[in-house]
Order: sequence, then structure tokens, then C-alpha cells
Amino acid sequence: MAARYNAPPNWPAPPAGWTPPPGWQPDPSWGPAPEGWQLWVEDGKRPAWFARHKVLTGVGIGAAVLVVAIAASGGGDDASDVAAPDKVADAPAVVEEPAAEVAPEEAAPAEEAPVEEAPAVAPLGTPVRDGKFEFVVHGTECGLATVGGEYLHQDAQGEFCLVRMSVTNIGDEAQYFFGDAQKARNEAGQEYSSDSTAAVYLDGSDSWMEEINPGNTVEAVVVFDVPPGTVLTTIDLHDSAWSGGVEAALR
Repeated sequence: MAARYNAPPNWPAPPAGWTPPPGWQPDPSWGPAPEGWQLWVEDGKRPAWFARHKVLTGVGIGAAVLVVAIAASGGGDDASDVAAPDKVADAPAVVEEPAAEVAPEEAAPAEEAPVEEAPAVAPLGTPVRDGKFEFVVHGTECGLATVGGEYLHQDAQGEFCLVRMSVTNIGDEAQYFFGDAQKARNEAGQEYSSDSTAAVYLDGSDSWMEEINPGNTVEAVVVFDVPPGTVLTTIDLHDSAWSGGVEAALR
């Protein structure tokens, strides 16, 4: 049996005996054929689809008749008022409100590093410590032109200043005290080294190289050769030539 073209119910009905020519495509405005619809059926045989979809068949035929009626009426400008069945009304655009701007958090101010204050000068007669020694400065005597005896003595280039102090070993082992490790200063900050040779001639100076056992104390005299009229104001006390030292007042 010959096959014939079977137009879907929602498409315009073709003329009697019309057969689609080669390469023919349906008008997109007709919409898609119902699911499972057969475009070619045996001539004289009703497609099985009608039996399975009676309701859709009736609706499709009614829609086709309505489309043909509108086209035949020549609606003119009024046709533009009829929305195409396959055209979906544009949904109103959703305007998104801009997100509220969040103010940036202000960075916490950086903490300023504490300013290290210059170490205070220990007053005259105050015990101070450096390394294994504790020092107590008792006073200063200046204006001496020479130290020693009649035959063994040392003359000053300027004048001698004698700084008297107590030195105690607070460590756990013996430690040598050297007068040469001590430095004196005047009001202008000029630094003076001790005169260890003059200390040898000074009876009882105990400052040239004196070994002090733990817990023992030595009464030492450190000798400085300074210009006449020099006023010594402070002294840097050290338990060795390599220690950090501690500053004490001489007045």
C-alpha cells in the first residue's frame, strides 16, 4: 500500500492529494509536531496516534481551524494585536539593587616600639654590678703630680686623679680585677684610660692585676693621668676588658 503525507493536527491542512516535494521543510511558525506523530502513513489507514491521543487530536484540529479562520479573515492591523502562540511574553527585567558598600575596616594603628631610655648613672656610693664583680665607688682625689716613694715613683703628664672603690667577687670562681679595664669621663664626654704603671708605684692600689676569690672584697685605687684642672664626672666599671660595663657617678 502507498504511503501518504499525514499533516499534524496543529499544522495547516494541505490540499487534497498534496505531496511534499523533495527538500520541503515545514514553516517554523507552525510549531513542532506532537510527540510520536508519523508524517507518513499507509494510504487508507488511520494512524495509531489518534487512537492514543484523542483529546490532543481534538484540540489540535480546533487550533488548526482557528488559525485558518484568522488567516482567511485578513485581520489587517488587528492581526498584530494577536500574540503568536509560540511567542513568549518578555518577562520584566529584574533590577538588582547594588550591594551595599562595606566600609573597609580601619587598620589598627601600629604600636610604637618603646623608646629605650638611656641607663641612669648610679649615684656615688651605690653598689653596681658588671659580670662577676660588684663595685662601690667611694670618691675621687685629683691634683697629684707624682705617685710613689722618693726613689720609685711615677710623674704625671698632667696630674693624677685617684678613684677609690670596693670590688667584690659575686661569682662562683676566682676572677682577676684589672685597673686598665676601667674608663673615666669628664663633663664633655671625653674618655680617659687608667695608668696601670702609676698604680704599680702607688702603695696599696691593688688595681694593676688583682685576683679576687668568690665572696672576697678588695679596696682598690684606680689611677688616671689627666690634664690639669680636669673634672672627672663618671666612670665605666668592667669585670673584664670585654664586658658591657656599668656607669657610676664620681661626684
